[in-house]
This record gives sequence, C-alpha cells and structure tokens, in this order.
Amino acid sequence: QVQLVESGGGLVQAGGSLRLSCAASGRTLSSYDMGWFRQAPGKEREFVGSISTGGGWTSYADSVKGRFTISRDNAKNTVYLQMNSLESEDTAVYYCAAGGLVPSEKDYRYWGQGTQVTVSS
Repeated sequence: QVQLVESGGGLVQAGGSLRLSCAASGRTLSSYDMGWFRQAPGKEREFVGSISTGGGWTSYADSVKGRFTISRDNAKNTVYLQMNSLESEDTAVYYCAAGGLVPSEKDYRYWGQGTQVTVSS
C-alpha cells in the first residue's frame, strides 16, 4: 500500500511558477512509475505527465510540454511537478498517481487527494 500526499498548490498570477510535491509513505516510491493528472472545474481528469522509476524517461501532455517538468528524488520518496509560465487554463486540482507511465488513469494504482492550483489572469 502506498499513501500519496500532494502539496505546493495555491494561487498564482498568470506567467508565474509553482512547484508541486508528491510525498509517499508506506512503500518506497522508487518501485513505481509516477504520473501527474489534473481536473479543471466541469471537466474530466486529464493526464499531465509521467516519469519512470529512475527518472530517466518522462512524458508530457502537449498542453504543458515545454512549461512543466516532472522530476523525482527517490531518496526523499518524493516526486515533483515544476510548473512555469502558468496560464489560466492550468487552473485545476492536481493529482499524483503511482504505478503507470501512460496517459490512461486505469493504469495507476494509487492516488493522492489532490492539491488546488489557481492561476489568476
């Protein structure tokens, strides 16, 4: 069993940056590929990006490519989502998830509770 807790969300102006963290407990995070998803009001949850167990491979949704970066520190059992050049369209609840690399939610076994990111224009 893995428990995931996201943090770092908040209110930021358009063009600003935020870094989200996803801390794991229960089992070592190094065993899992990790993903980030987000859900905007009135929309379905969507894939943001993912990172392999060792951090050597990452994938991003086209909407965030070049602006967002996923990294991980397995020694700290934490995965990060660095978000730059934020836009109002990035406003959403952001979730980290363990166990997959692909955009499909069904491949991820464990989920955090989410953290709110609000971008003001």
